[in-house]
Amino acid sequence: MTELELVRRIRAWAPRAGRGVLLGIGDDCAVFRPRGAREDLLFTTDLLIEGVHFLREAHPPQAVGWRTLARGLSDIAAMGGRPRFCLLSLALAAWTDRRWVEGFYRGLLRLAWREGVALVGGDLSHAERVMCDIVLCGAAPKGRWLRRDGARPGDGIYVSGPLGASALGLRTRRGRAWRLHLKPEPRLELGRLLRTRFHATAAIDLSDGLSLDLHRLCLASGVAAELDQVPVFPRATLEDALHGGEDYELLFTLPRNTDAFPRIGTVVKGQPGALRLASQALPPRGYDHFGG
Repeated sequence: MTELELVRRIRAWAPRAGRGVLLGIGDDCAVFRPRGAREDLLFTTDLLIEGVHFLREAHPPQAVGWRTLARGLSDIAAMGGRPRFCLLSLALAAWTDRRWVEGFYRGLLRLAWREGVALVGGDLSHAERVMCDIVLCGAAPKGRWLRRDGARPGDGIYVSGPLGASALGLRTRRGRAWRLHLKPEPRLELGRLLRTRFHATAAIDLSDGLSLDLHRLCLASGVAAELDQVPVFPRATLEDALHGGEDYELLFTLPRNTDAFPRIGTVVKGQPGALRLASQALPPRGYDHFGG
């Protein structure tokens, strides 16, 4: 069973969302509208697990803390929102010490302070390996947040920057690619500009790889995609850019052409989720937690 298949099953099992929930399972954030509010609230949660999302011997604690928050902030960015506050649940392994814990919070809080995000609560526990769960709350004007299901045939497909740096950095552990892997930059300001200035029709953050995340966006929108090019980070491979993941750039569709971002293709009619690159079928082979 793939991650996407499991999400579909959970959505079928879950009871219908209650009053005020405008968007539930299946996008970068859930959306809730409090009664009488001027804004809609965006909620997202992300896990970071030792041995899956970071390596004890390779990732400094400050980087683990930064990446924990950056993952959630990237989801808020993909919806065109502004982050407000976060909650963190942290399970510590026996190998962690005071220095590691202090470094972890220093990295997380440095990014939180920069982006105006308050840490307002959470939970602490212990486990065989370190596990972090970050919950983010953000906000966007009523009904004006971005989502995955708005792409239409004829829209251009764009990315916010070159891809493959994170995969290259993890493989080589040196240079600018390694620095970008350790401290990804969530595209919060750009996400808001996509909503207000560029009027994006759909958006998603690139956490699991271009091929898989574009597949998800196309499935949600009921469309297919034809890719003409892929902007590749210097010295990264096309494989890194297509399937490597953890770049945390934004992938989005626009109804009109622009030179502000690299245009990589076009939304087309076809089997929902189908992808082609240079007229060849492109399988969605990004990171899947269940190896599907």
